[in-house]
Amino acid sequence: MATGRIYHHQKRGVYQAIIENGRDEQGKRLQIFRDAKTKKAARQILQKLLRELDEGTFIEPTDLTVAEYLRTHHAEHARHHLSPRTHESYGYLLEAHIIPALGGYKLAKLQPAHLQRYYSDRLDSGAAASSVRKEHNILHAAFKHAVMLRQMATNPADLVTPPRPKRTEMRFLTEIEAAAMLGVAKDTALYLPLLLAVGTGMRRGEMLGLRWSDVDLDGAALTVNQTLQEAYGEIIFKEPKTTRSRRRITLPGVVVDALRVHRAEQAKKTLAREPGFVESDLVLAAPGGGPWWPSNFDRVWRRFKTKQKLEIRFHDLRHTHATHLLRAGINAKVVSERLGHASIGITLDTYSHVMPGMQEEAAEKIDAGLRAALAG
Repeated sequence: MATGRIYHHQKRGVYQAIIENGRDEQGKRLQIFRDAKTKKAARQILQKLLRELDEGTFIEPTDLTVAEYLRTHHAEHARHHLSPRTHESYGYLLEAHIIPALGGYKLAKLQPAHLQRYYSDRLDSGAAASSVRKEHNILHAAFKHAVMLRQMATNPADLVTPPRPKRTEMRFLTEIEAAAMLGVAKDTALYLPLLLAVGTGMRRGEMLGLRWSDVDLDGAALTVNQTLQEAYGEIIFKEPKTTRSRRRITLPGVVVDALRVHRAEQAKKTLAREPGFVESDLVLAAPGGGPWWPSNFDRVWRRFKTKQKLEIRFHDLRHTHATHLLRAGINAKVVSERLGHASIGITLDTYSHVMPGMQEEAAEKIDAGLRAALAG
């Protein structure tokens, strides 16, 4: 247990608050010194230091800057807890925005007001609230770790109010619109990805990472076992983010038929062994074989949707799948399982726009049942 005393340093003309804080591994005494002009001030400092040591909030003064800490944290800690793609994007935000604005502060002296001012300046510069919120999450996680390491007394991000991002308007295609889109894409490399998105609700990375060994055409089902990501100029295959993301999806007949045709076409290309063709087990291989890089896939999709004047994101095709099912009366739990949501609550919250009509239908069915029972 730490003990303290007051010492009058006559030569320097100051009073010192001195803490005896045990010994290190080599047996050397661990002491903390603080100067004060008066004995009363020294006693107050002493009491404050003893209280901080007892509560575990004491921070040894250091010249470590926010920039130095954030870069070290990102390189040595965050990379083990984030996907490569997320780690790369967080690194960009650190270097492009956060460190230029906050990096010069001493880590131990960073205040909530500094963060609040930074958020305000970012919004004033035109940054989206969702982007600033993401930067807040990066800082909150980093400073939480600094508190654990006793490099900060408290987390300044706990005491600020990040902006609330506007909810992105969800868009989806009707059955007729989806059919029209697929009809235009019929003879292009995008046809099967678009059909899979609308017919299964799979994420882009899940589709690009899908292997034929994950597909059971006779059983009309596939299993999501891995995703494909692009980060730091490399293709990375990784396990699904959550246990619920690893799932089995029953396939509509139209998707099974398209997969059979596609597999036969891939087999012809493999047998032809055209120059430059890369053989792989991937269902959605690139036109020249091998993995289809997400950045290249996105370019193909953007050109297609611009030409067809589609005002949707590729991810909205996943919303299209879910919306079609819910409007058809499929139980939300089944929809949640097909989408690989972590919980049914996410599904219900995300697709609440579909629920009003379903609530009315439920009320009508209850009414009909009760009336029939009462009449009997």
